[in-house]
Amino acid sequence: MIDDYGWSAALQQNFAPFAARGFFPARVIVQRRGAYLLATDQGELTGQCAGKLRHGAGEGDLPVVGDWVAITARPDERAATIQAVVPRRTAFARKAVGGHGGQVVAANVDVVFLVTSMNAEFNARRLERYLALAWSSGARPVVVLTKADLCADAAGMVAAAESVAMGVRVAAVSVVTGEGIVALAGEVRPGETCVLVGSSGVGKSSLVNALVGQARMETGAVRESDARGRHTTTHRELVKLPGGALLLDTPGMREVGLIDADEGFTSAFEDIEKLAAMCRFRDCAHEGEPGCAVQGALAAGELDEARWLGFVKLRRELAYAARKDDRLAREAAHRRWIAISKGARARRQFL
Repeated sequence: MIDDYGWSAALQQNFAPFAARGFFPARVIVQRRGAYLLATDQGELTGQCAGKLRHGAGEGDLPVVGDWVAITARPDERAATIQAVVPRRTAFARKAVGGHGGQVVAANVDVVFLVTSMNAEFNARRLERYLALAWSSGARPVVVLTKADLCADAAGMVAAAESVAMGVRVAAVSVVTGEGIVALAGEVRPGETCVLVGSSGVGKSSLVNALVGQARMETGAVRESDARGRHTTTHRELVKLPGGALLLDTPGMREVGLIDADEGFTSAFEDIEKLAAMCRFRDCAHEGEPGCAVQGALAAGELDEARWLGFVKLRRELAYAARKDDRLAREAAHRRWIAISKGARARRQFL
């Protein structure tokens, strides 16, 4: 059973410490409000986190879809208790809505399909943001442009996406005509896991249905006025594709932020990073210094100004997030020391 969900010899070796404690491996295939459906060698079991895991886990440490977990099983009840999360090979995270904290939305993913549509929803700056997140996850990104049948200039839209997705495969697809679906499925090898990420209304659920070959996910209409749609997926689920690959569908992410995406940011803006390395001064701020390769490329029309402004905006966001995290860490440490000091004083009073 777990072989169908990507279990391998490497995972077997990594799981050895958990097996020594009497636990069994399972993969989270459905996640809904703290409840889980697990794929195990004893069939599908309903899972709940052990109290120790639930109360002791830090932010982002609780199981998510795609996670491999260590369980104690109760097959007669078709249930299991999740005792631990096996260390993740990759993790796709986003900033929580409102900008407070972070949220892991998918784990152990090999390929990230960044889905946007060939209509008013297409936004190059948003695509850059998704690319930074995808690269930072450790998975390989593929840009998927949906609704190719409704676009009068599909080639131009592909070129626009390629101009910001440096070295990344850009695929134009249509679930209506079937264009590009077979080739897209071939991007994920048997046993590998892919995840679809994109805003509501871009056709993720319809794309899941086309890849799976059946009406697996509910779909909803898109408003003509603003090309926006409503959420049609209310939970996260891992499904098997006909060729042996696995696909994970997540609810649309309306607000995208960056978490620890320095590496992903560099990959998403590799062209600008290469230009910056050519500047005369190592600490060039790219604001008018002599010998600035970035400003030279802008003046020559070799670097799109909108892309440069998107780079600056995301770089500032990352810097702000780093400063904020550092401040919060200092405040948390200060609170811990206050608590320790109070406890020490209280103990001395009873001596």
